[in-house]
Amino acid sequence: MNSVFVICEIEEGKVADVSLELLTKGRSLASTLQCKLEALVLGHQLNGIEKEIFPYGADVVHIGDDARLAPYTTLPHAAVVNALFREEKPQIGLLGATTMGRDLGPRVSSALVSGLTADCTALEIGDHEDKKAGKIYKNLLYQIRPAFGGNIVATIINPDCRPQMATVREGVMKKEIFSATHKGTVKKIDVDKLLKPEDLVVKVLERHMEKSRVNIKNSSIIVAGGYGMGSKENFQVLYDLAEVLGAEVGASRAAVDAGYADHDRQVGQTGVTVRPKLYIACGISGQIQHTAGMEESAMVIAINNDPMAPINRMADYVITGDVMEVVPKMIKYYKKNSK
Repeated sequence: MNSVFVICEIEEGKVADVSLELLTKGRSLASTLQCKLEALVLGHQLNGIEKEIFPYGADVVHIGDDARLAPYTTLPHAAVVNALFREEKPQIGLLGATTMGRDLGPRVSSALVSGLTADCTALEIGDHEDKKAGKIYKNLLYQIRPAFGGNIVATIINPDCRPQMATVREGVMKKEIFSATHKGTVKKIDVDKLLKPEDLVVKVLERHMEKSRVNIKNSSIIVAGGYGMGSKENFQVLYDLAEVLGAEVGASRAAVDAGYADHDRQVGQTGVTVRPKLYIACGISGQIQHTAGMEESAMVIAINNDPMAPINRMADYVITGDVMEVVPKMIKYYKKNSK
């Protein structure tokens, strides 16, 4: 049990961003543990896919290329992953907290009688002392995530079962190339030997996917509104500011629940995690459920009529005032002073 495994997800023939983020974190964990980082890719027409993965530090890439593995369906994917994990016995297994990861992760951890922590916001290596049993566990995976509605941060460990498994939402981890020239080993999986007839009882006849019209996670500037905006109509001023700045509009959960904005614009623990260059928080109080999704923004400007709002403690600049007065002035002066 001496490797860190990342189960990669394929989107339109490319490795998904969340998988590249996990490879970045996996490389760090593997270096700490002084073990190999291995990646698993399942799908069809995957020629050359390892070229996308090796720069992120993978030492081994396992590829299962078979028409029966695309698009994703639960049973064949679970069968291949279970067989590979039983053979390789990884110490850690990581997946994205996507539709695929949330379906596949529990299947694998249950079959292997392991453990799974969902929606982690941080992963670290550390030790644990069980005083009752008189044991000291070395190099465990600390699986860190908010709990009880974000009111506490829980650190979860799995001392005895392997692999230690976790899912992580997109945007939570940084995506960084380890080395553009890094090379590893490619291992082809004989999918035919691993699949049984009962794994193929479900067939996807048609697949329709609608692309999201909102690209909030990749925007360098986000103008976000909270319940303090007062109404859906007042939210329009944020769209006006966003248009001027070339930004996307985000929202807190309270604003989404109130019907001021659509759910795909929600930033926070139960929405999207973002790290833009500039985050303008308008009428947002700054509860931990929201700040967990934007705390790594390079710069934060908070506009709020409450000088004691929690968001002000993490903001680089604070504007105390009515957002419906401040934002129109920002638009006016930005237009005036920009070419």
